[in-house]
Amino acid sequence: MGKVHIEENVTTEKKTEYSLVRVKGTWTRKLGKKVNKDKFDCVSAAKIYESVSEKGTSWTVVTPIVFTYKVTESLGLLDPSNDTLLLGHITDSQQMEDIKKTNKPLKRFVVVDQEVYKIYGPKLTEYLEARNVQYKILALPTTEENKSMEMAMEILEEVNNFSLDRRTEPIIAIGGGVCLDIVGLAASLYRRRTPYIRVPTTLLSYIDASVGAKTGVNFANCKNKLGAYIPPTAVFLDLSFIQTVPRRHISNGLAEMLKMALVKHRELFELLEKHGRSLLDTRFQGDNSVYRCNHLDAPSQATRIAITTMLEELAPNLWEDDLNRLVDFGHLISPALEMKVLPSLLHGEAVNIDMAYMVYVSQESGLLSEEEKQRIISCMVSLELPVWHQECTMELIQKSLQDRLKHSGGLVRMPLPVGLGQADIFNNTSYEILLKAYEKWCDELSMSSQSNCDP
Repeated sequence: MGKVHIEENVTTEKKTEYSLVRVKGTWTRKLGKKVNKDKFDCVSAAKIYESVSEKGTSWTVVTPIVFTYKVTESLGLLDPSNDTLLLGHITDSQQMEDIKKTNKPLKRFVVVDQEVYKIYGPKLTEYLEARNVQYKILALPTTEENKSMEMAMEILEEVNNFSLDRRTEPIIAIGGGVCLDIVGLAASLYRRRTPYIRVPTTLLSYIDASVGAKTGVNFANCKNKLGAYIPPTAVFLDLSFIQTVPRRHISNGLAEMLKMALVKHRELFELLEKHGRSLLDTRFQGDNSVYRCNHLDAPSQATRIAITTMLEELAPNLWEDDLNRLVDFGHLISPALEMKVLPSLLHGEAVNIDMAYMVYVSQESGLLSEEEKQRIISCMVSLELPVWHQECTMELIQKSLQDRLKHSGGLVRMPLPVGLGQADIFNNTSYEILLKAYEKWCDELSMSSQSNCDP
């Protein structure tokens, strides 16, 4: 046989970096990394990299996307003398001055959870009318069962009929996490991104859903399978809304607060150990003066630590480019469990059951002492959270972890506590440890959980 000659395909490539500058309203590219900003109206942070070879030309565009949003505590959001709900999102002083000078009424589209509307509807209407706002209030049953694309489309139809200005008239969402998620997705779709404002009315949404960038709806029997990473233009927090939340829903929110305590903040865990029952009893209603001075009572201290630690984890990783996320603690098994038994478990309850099992995994792995494990479980029980569920089977756990591998770059990325207020990511927890932890979890907690009232 003759020899086959393989010709090497060597191509030369010329790469050039361009900056982008604006002169008299027109953007143009300028050669080089450094550009004298004084010579141009504006210099963009974006770059264009041009590569020329024998095969042709390619352009690589690098465009930094910066989102700025405010999370603001404001007591009495629905007090007509408080303009935060309408103007608190504005950061440009000239825009604020122009709005206050004009006689044109403000225009706002408000989506509010149906149950929240029953309590606060008259007060919300009175507020908008007192401030001469042209408004539309859409009250919807924003429950987990209704968290669908159909509801997002219903919102979009109403928004379109209302004809708001997508740049200056943000959509306002008032309700729990489901409401904030659906409205956020609808806003991100309308005119390719309309600003929106979140006003959480449950403890869970106050410290979790409201402060991040995620929006979404359930799809194909999976939780939040459709969604986008588009943060609100602002979040307004008013603890007085929590006073009308049922006790079970306070516990529900405490699960997410406990999550942040376990993975990041020992002092918060100790605060929940000591004051958790009181926070439940008082529905986080403390001294109102905390909004006006540096002293923090237990409700304000707990919520501020929870929000601060959550923002520390979310802000550098808003689009979840880094899949190693401590805030995923309690969220490896809970989505499947929550959807399986819907609507019998609230989100935070499912998360806590997940966390309780993972605490046993940590202890079985030698990461937690027996005493630490018992303290954590005792704290969960004192917060009136479920720590075990008969539908959280070993089969469901295995399937959830297999699904996790598919969507997390081939690694399970399991956050586990390594002490009180500390956690790390693990990828090699063996099936033997998972099974031993499961058996011990069931042996120690199943009977006590069954003796309590089902959630």
